[in-house]
Amino acid sequence: MAKFYIGTAGWSYKDWEGIVYPAQKGRDLHALYFLGRHINIVEINSTFYRPPIMRIALSWVKKVEGFPDFLFAVKLHQLFTHNRKGFSQKEVDEFKQGIEPLVSAGRLAAILLQFPWSFANTIANVNYLVKLFELFAGLPLALEVRHGSWENELFCELLAEHKVGFVNIDQPLINNSMAPSTIATNPEFSYVRLHGRNYKDWFREGAGRDARYNYLYSKGELEEWVDRIKNLGRKSGKVFVITNNHYRGQAMANALQIQNRITGEKLEVPETLLAEYPVLKELMIDIKKGQLDLFDEE
Repeated sequence: MAKFYIGTAGWSYKDWEGIVYPAQKGRDLHALYFLGRHINIVEINSTFYRPPIMRIALSWVKKVEGFPDFLFAVKLHQLFTHNRKGFSQKEVDEFKQGIEPLVSAGRLAAILLQFPWSFANTIANVNYLVKLFELFAGLPLALEVRHGSWENELFCELLAEHKVGFVNIDQPLINNSMAPSTIATNPEFSYVRLHGRNYKDWFREGAGRDARYNYLYSKGELEEWVDRIKNLGRKSGKVFVITNNHYRGQAMANALQIQNRITGEKLEVPETLLAEYPVLKELMIDIKKGQLDLFDEE
């Protein structure tokens, strides 16, 4: 049976204070220690903007020492996925060195190679991907492409050949956007990322990060993904599920809903999150009665 890892993209958000985290969490309560009591994976976004630093990665490992199953996914630096030129083996080696503590501790779920929607399926782009796969060979890689031109059997065979996991995504479906899928190209793990469905702001020029990812999935929308996630669990040993609709802790709320629906386990939900999202508060009543499914209502 597959092991499911369900968590959020990032953890350092000012607007999470008083919603995900206590308003006054104190100096000794680090965000990772707090999250480790509720979820079992986080995606590190900071490495997209600046190269990882070994001592900081080591501090992340130490923060989750009390949670032996906790994993980190690491987003590859934008130099490799968005700029795509002007880098050398030196930058590759520095990135690998920066995440070495995660690798050594067995805490690395995967390196996420996230490409923009404009990165379409062309011969030149396929060749570029193969180059990246070879540069980072030996490490678990997960590829997110957002343009629908990539969804074909030959490309999936290429990913399987290089043992790269295909990232199944949920995003606003505009133009040739990648639709929801259940593609598994690596028997060791599958990967899912839920970005929300904020059609109004997703492609709006000038829309900030918070606006684009301001979305709370409904129970019905999550149920569709629960079925897909279970399907992926029949194709691979691990399934990583990341909610990226982070604004005001919506990612945390939806991650906990998915977690309960997949595992059937009783949840420990932060009181502040219950207060912010009544759907969780209402359904926690059923959990306390012994009905562990967040999607079942009286």
